[in-house]
Amino acid sequence: MKNLQEWVGNQISGNEIIHQQSLNGFAALMDEPGPASDIVPSGGHWMYFLPTDRQSHIDKDGHGMKGEFLPPVELPRRMWAGGRLAFHAPLRAGDLAEKTSTIKSVTSKTGRTGELIFVTVEHQIRNEAGLCLTEEHDIVYREAAGGSNKIQKEPQAAPTDGEWDASITPDPVLLFRYSALTFNGHRIHYDRDYCLNEEGYPGLVVHGPLLGTFLMQLAIKKMDGRPLKKFSFRNFNPIFDIAPFTLSGKKESEDKCQVWVRGPNGELAVKATAEF
Repeated sequence: MKNLQEWVGNQISGNEIIHQQSLNGFAALMDEPGPASDIVPSGGHWMYFLPTDRQSHIDKDGHGMKGEFLPPVELPRRMWAGGRLAFHAPLRAGDLAEKTSTIKSVTSKTGRTGELIFVTVEHQIRNEAGLCLTEEHDIVYREAAGGSNKIQKEPQAAPTDGEWDASITPDPVLLFRYSALTFNGHRIHYDRDYCLNEEGYPGLVVHGPLLGTFLMQLAIKKMDGRPLKKFSFRNFNPIFDIAPFTLSGKKESEDKCQVWVRGPNGELAVKATAEF
């Protein structure tokens, strides 16, 4: 951990023109006839500033090799643990934008599945007018499947007092299209043999940011289409492509709602707070 702490403050940045094609792809993935406007929708920013690691620099799991921007954590399994987003101003197709990413913290914990390493990365996206979005992204690294700690714990149950429900049936095509939109090579989203035999999962894993995007879209729809100001979410349990899952939520005030993902067995998969 002492060596990993040296990575705190590591920073990268890049420029990109926000292109229309990804907005078209996002609308198609959300089963919409086309983009509602040239504004990048909530969750749509994950389609830009994509990783472009050379093929020779791809690790066994399909991600770029660690030790360049991200610290060289030795634990093999990587998951999206959650994040916090603040929306400051619209980002539009045609904008020349800049993204700056900074490692904010590296921490170690022990969970029911063994050792965990959490890496928090702050992202800031600006266009020529100023700051558009700030995000804190939590990444968790875990031990290999069947590692030293095999304690199984009953997953936390999802709330049952939701005012809204929407069922989604995931499938390999949905996961492939989202991986393509985000240039995500992580094999847990498309390589079933790898999921079952290497990482011990029962099926393909639905992307953490895709679940977050579904929840953002539900919150916006149920709060009269108002633009989001803040969105924070935490992933508790993975969702797989082997059964439908449910988006649920409830209004807390005129400017705030809670939304969550309920797994097929009633477990809490993702919990989020949306502010308008």
